[in-house]
Amino acid sequence: MLPTHPMLSVLLAVPAVMLACHAGGWALRRLGQPAVIGEILAGIMLGPTLLGWLAPDLQHHLLPPTALPILSALGTLALLTFLFLIGAELDLSALRDAKSAVISVSLTSVLAPLALGAGLAWAMYPHLAPDSVGRLPFILFIAVALSITAFPVLARILADRGLENTHLGAFVMACAAANDAIAWCLLTAVIALVVTATPLAALTAAGLTAALATTLILLRPLLHKLLNRAARTSDDLVLVMMCAGLLLTAYATDRIGVHPALGAFLFGANIPRGLPSIERSTARLRAVFVPVLLPLYFADIGLHTNLVDVPSGQWGWALAIVCVAVLGKWGGAAAAARLTGADWRRAAAIGTLMNCRGVTELVVLGIGRQIGIITPDLFSLLVLMTVVTTAATSPVLSRLGDEIAAPHRPQPHRGIRSMARNTRKG
Repeated sequence: MLPTHPMLSVLLAVPAVMLACHAGGWALRRLGQPAVIGEILAGIMLGPTLLGWLAPDLQHHLLPPTALPILSALGTLALLTFLFLIGAELDLSALRDAKSAVISVSLTSVLAPLALGAGLAWAMYPHLAPDSVGRLPFILFIAVALSITAFPVLARILADRGLENTHLGAFVMACAAANDAIAWCLLTAVIALVVTATPLAALTAAGLTAALATTLILLRPLLHKLLNRAARTSDDLVLVMMCAGLLLTAYATDRIGVHPALGAFLFGANIPRGLPSIERSTARLRAVFVPVLLPLYFADIGLHTNLVDVPSGQWGWALAIVCVAVLGKWGGAAAAARLTGADWRRAAAIGTLMNCRGVTELVVLGIGRQIGIITPDLFSLLVLMTVVTTAATSPVLSRLGDEIAAPHRPQPHRGIRSMARNTRKG
């Protein structure tokens, strides 16, 4: 009998994961939730939390150990593409003339969860931190993880509720854009601190990453010219150049000592705007990688999320994580909005939207798991917090009512409509 090739197990595992995630997304959309919630839950149910607990033989057959490295590699490739797409559609030009309210809400929605998260992480460190991780890196990572806002999921929620063209929608998306920019910078520094041996090496890695980002900014006119010339040949050449660029930049950040996902994000953030060929190429990437391969990343998350084996004594920490996450993110953003002139209802809506985490939070948690800064149990608790805070967004907005939208409808910042229309992970 011929030995079974590992690829045969992949041919079964990939469609099983894709179909389960899309079924979960469809079911949650019917309940008024973002599809990403259903996909996350489907990934969790394919793991030890449900399928591995109820039918371990079936789980082993669908997701055998021989297939897992290939699934992980495909999921990582989809993750890099997804981060590139987020960077490509994160338009920070609207922040150049940002009003003080946007700046205040953005900073407060980062600083408040950072401070509260750091305090919680200090208390959690003796109980939930890996033995090999120092107190400072652990505290910084948890603090950053609790300050994330899911830019693409937020865009989809606004579109689903008809708020994408309102003053509220434009305001929150501008705040989320600034929030993500700050959070990714902080995450880069934390990863450099974790994966390097000394503080000097961490500063060197952070400096090299900043140098890479500066180089990409300086090369942007040249890249615009190259892609414009390639577009005269074919869109296929533009697509190839974009894929090569995001992979090479991801490789560069990995060699620097930070996660390759940050490189893909940086390349996307510096891709030239306004070229039809680039927009068509990003649409082609999104059409394949997001619905087909990104669910594999959720499956990898689910396989490492085991809520069944979480010790009973740690569920108190789960409640504390959810409370601190909501208090820091929702409370900070809502309080800042109220102090800058919004009424309480609108301030609560801004805080609710900024508290949405979604797939971006999973990306950060996945990075933390890969570099070993959080334990499997803590990883599971943080995934649970992500699901709870994201799932709460739509119901809370419904409770606040339609009057949260401004009566006037100014033109939103460029990028909101494309994110709402094209993002499939909401």
